[in-house]
Amino acid sequence: MPAFARRYGFDPRRPVQWEVEALEPAELQRLVLAAVDPYIDRNVLARQVTREEEQCRALAAFLDGWDAAASGGAPA
Repeated sequence: MPAFARRYGFDPRRPVQWEVEALEPAELQRLVLAAVDPYIDRNVLARQVTREEEQCRALAAFLDGWDAAASGGAPA
């Protein structure tokens, strides 16, 4: 976090312990995303997002059927 060190007068070559809860959540999110962004494989991420969406739809369909069965009706 060299930018943080420079901003607050620390020497980035001499690490110190930072209290991350002292950072605003939005700033912490920005720092983490900026740090990991170069390592993200966008194709793998897109496949994982698609898979997660499919799983959410399957779970929603299962729950709809569960609700219908619990209320005595036929599954949707």
